[in-house]
Amino acid sequence: MGKEKNPRRVADNEALAKLKMLKTSPQKLNLIAQLIRGKKVGKALADLTFSKKRISDDVKKCLQSAIANAENNHNLDVDELIVAEAYVGKNMTLKRGRPRARGRFGKIMKPFSELTIKVRQNEEQA
Repeated sequence: MGKEKNPRRVADNEALAKLKMLKTSPQKLNLIAQLIRGKKVGKALADLTFSKKRISDDVKKCLQSAIANAENNHNLDVDELIVAEAYVGKNMTLKRGRPRARGRFGKIMKPFSELTIKVRQNEEQA
């Protein structure tokens, strides 16, 4: 007599991966997320590999995690996966400061963000 199994949060042909506490602003991370939205996963991985942005390595790792989740947990075909959604959210902000002229205090915000990548198996080709 155990608990009921939790229902899936995504469709049967989708898999999900999340990254939290990425040390970059959501605005900068969204530029990389826009780069991979709607592409095949092979092309998206190639784009992230050769991107000059610092955060693209972490985004690539998240995409690889979503691909592995699709393959191992949901038995989806890796060759037919596309990046269905890639969206960015705000996380915490470290508030730091620096003394300025005339006794004032300059605020320095150090933002963190989170990334969610959802991959979907393309049904038209199957």
